Amino acid sequence: MMSAEDTSRLPLAGVRVLDLTRALAGPFCTMILADLGADVFKVEPLPNGDFIRGWGPFDSGESTYFLSTNRNKKSIALDFRNPQSSALLRQWLSNVDIVVENFTPGVMKSMGLDFDAVSAECPKLIYASISGFGVKGPLGSMPGFDQVAQAYSGLMSVTGTAESGPVRVGVAIGDLTSGMWTAIALLAALRARENSGRGQKVELSLLGSLVSLLSVQGQRYLSLKEVPQRSGNDHPVIAPYGVFHAMDGEFSIAPATPEMWIRLCAVLGLEELTADPRFVDNATRATHRAVLKEIIGAKLKARTRSDWMTRLQNVGIPCGPINSIADVLEDEQVRQSGLIDSIVHPQLGKLELLASPIQMAGLENGSTRLPPPRFGEHTEQILMALGHSDAEVERLLDQGVVFQLALETTEDS
Repeated sequence: MMSAEDTSRLPLAGVRVLDLTRALAGPFCTMILADLGADVFKVEPLPNGDFIRGWGPFDSGESTYFLSTNRNKKSIALDFRNPQSSALLRQWLSNVDIVVENFTPGVMKSMGLDFDAVSAECPKLIYASISGFGVKGPLGSMPGFDQVAQAYSGLMSVTGTAESGPVRVGVAIGDLTSGMWTAIALLAALRARENSGRGQKVELSLLGSLVSLLSVQGQRYLSLKEVPQRSGNDHPVIAPYGVFHAMDGEFSIAPATPEMWIRLCAVLGLEELTADPRFVDNATRATHRAVLKEIIGAKLKARTRSDWMTRLQNVGIPCGPINSIADVLEDEQVRQSGLIDSIVHPQLGKLELLASPIQMAGLENGSTRLPPPRFGEHTEQILMALGHSDAEVERLLDQGVVFQLALETTEDS
């Protein structure tokens, strides 16, 4: 954990972000920016805030979904239905560097807050929009969610086995990769603004983010018109490579090079396979994948996973256990790598969070400066930072345009 004030050495220190996003894609993007030192003001709608706050499971009333994607941010609660809200948002846009939104296409325009409407008076503003399918094409106005994007992008068609049928990835990979792509684009836009003095619009979609991840599976079709099939825990083009069974259970082996193949055969006592015409190179091994896996599997069942992993690692062959979430989050390698952070939450006490994996100057003591905010916890503080006077803040609170969490339940931040 790093100090809440210790941001001066972080690359985005001084950058202000108005976060109009909800659910996962946008909040994951703005959390990356916050981890890197940006001041992120999360604008949440009255009466209940980001709808993800209502998604379980819950830790003493706090959504674990929300906790997972909102560290290092401050929350302001705004009544979007109030006629004053659009004017307030427009005023705030002139006091920040970046705005990120993931409303259904057309919503920001209906509020008079689309990029074209605000860019003239906010020429330095960098404006990011995340949608389900993009703004062009026949589905440009459609809302999108991760499950639909995983299916539509083709990712599910190559995930799973022939027996299982298409399978979604076990995390919201469409949302998360969209957030990462958007954060990368925003960093590039900040750099471009240093040269041009002007902001720009950045557009990402869940569909585009996942299609861009199809990698060799996509290129196989574009180059060869091959339609890749599900290969389960086996690599689609490398053999042997995947999940294997030892005496006491499964583990992964990844001998990706010709040299590793030879060393694997030596460890297994199967040196004769290196001269077998069925296995002389990767292409022939992939063709005879099933029989090769059967031969290797018969040998592996003679020893435990731990024994085999030690033997394989000693000769430089990548391998590892198939961890449960509990296994990996209690693992010493994960802990010593700084991949789990902790901070004091005013309601939950000590709170452990997944940390940023980025290692760089300023992040030596962890990435978490602030716990995920409670709804409306920082409303007055954010209003003051955005240029409102004490009298204006009081008026907005009295009129119910904004909401501040009761001070007696809020730590000084």
